[in-house]
Amino acid sequence: MGPGGIATIIAASSLAVIALAIAYVVIRVGRLVDEASKSLKVLTDETAPLIDEINTTVTLVNGPLHSINRVTKNIEEMSEKVNQAATGFMDKNGSAVKVAGALLSAAQMSKGRSKKKKAE
Repeated sequence: MGPGGIATIIAASSLAVIALAIAYVVIRVGRLVDEASKSLKVLTDETAPLIDEINTTVTLVNGPLHSINRVTKNIEEMSEKVNQAATGFMDKNGSAVKVAGALLSAAQMSKGRSKKKKAE
């Protein structure tokens, strides 16, 4: 056997090792793709009912939120009416507001005096 025969055996052995390595990688990648497919199927099967439950939950929460929205609008309208009434009263009866303020001040002063007398 000459040097050419030995080189041929080495080249053939190298190609066989490379072919085995490529086959191993292909088999591993095939298994990875199979596992990824199974995982995706499980994820899809579990996600569909979850999305349905979320949709139901959002629908159930929206009902009370609409009621709260109506109540808030009613309260807003009522406060606007009270504000308009108070503004109209103050505009028309400015002197009555001044008298009421003076009476409140006097009442607060008398409370302060009575507390001082009790403390002494």
